[in-house]
Amino acid sequence: QVQLVESGGGLVQPGGSLRLSCAASGSIFRSVSMDWYRQASGKQREWVATIDSSTYTTYAASVNGRFTISRDNLQKTVYLQMDSLKLEDTAVYYCHAPYSDSWGQGTQVTVSA
Repeated sequence: QVQLVESGGGLVQPGGSLRLSCAASGSIFRSVSMDWYRQASGKQREWVATIDSSTYTTYAASVNGRFTISRDNLQKTVYLQMDSLKLEDTAVYYCHAPYSDSWGQGTQVTVSA
């Protein structure tokens, strides 16, 4: 089971930016896809973005063009750069490793004026 630890959440005004990080354990990090999900209060967890081992990226329509997922295989870390944040981006953001169905503990992102 891979261990995932997210960081970088916080409070930001609409239009602002945050960068989330997810540090992973395990020797096969460079060979696997990684995801970001989010869960707003009272709502189901939803997929946000995926990066595969070739750094091919896909995004949910709601964040496409505003969020960027990336990875550093040497640091075993996946990032989520979030720009032009909106009120509706407020949620707990989770890192996910599909190959082992491992989840991080989540990091809170709050967008508020």
